[in-house]
Amino acid sequence: MMFGNWKDIDRMFGTLDLLNSRMDRVMNEFNKTLGYDPNWTVTDSVPRTNLYDKGEHFEILAEVPGFSKEDLNVKIQGNYLEVSGTRKIDAPEGYCCLRTERGTTTFLRSFTLPSDVDSARVEAMVENGFLTMRLPKTEASKPKQITIS
Repeated sequence: MMFGNWKDIDRMFGTLDLLNSRMDRVMNEFNKTLGYDPNWTVTDSVPRTNLYDKGEHFEILAEVPGFSKEDLNVKIQGNYLEVSGTRKIDAPEGYCCLRTERGTTTFLRSFTLPSDVDSARVEAMVENGFLTMRLPKTEASKPKQITIS
C-alpha cells in the first residue's frame, strides 16, 4: 500500500485509534455483563465483603441485599471458606411483570482465611441485607502467650 503524503498516514492511525476505542467500549460492556471489571474492583454481582480478626475468632460481613437465608450456602473446611447464593425474582401469583431491573443473580466467593476455623462452632445470620459470620479459630491456630523463665 502506497501513501501519497503524511496526511494519509495520519488519517489511517486516527481510524485505528477510533476502532481501538470502540472495541474497548464494547469489551467493557461485555465484561460488565459477566461481572468482571477491568479495574480489578468488585462488581455488583459479587457481594462486597469485610473480614475482621477479633483475636479469638474471625468475623465476616458480606452485603447480600435481596437474599434470604434459604438463598445462601456457606461451606468451610480448615481455613477455606466458600459463600454462594442465588437470588430469583419471580412475580407474585396472579401478577404480570411489567419491568424488571433487579434480575436473577448468582455468585460464588471463596476465601483463604489466615488460620483454620472450628467449623462446628461457626455462626451465620442474615439481617437487613447483610450476612454476618462468626468463625471461631481452632485451638491450635490461636496465639499462645509464652512465659519466659
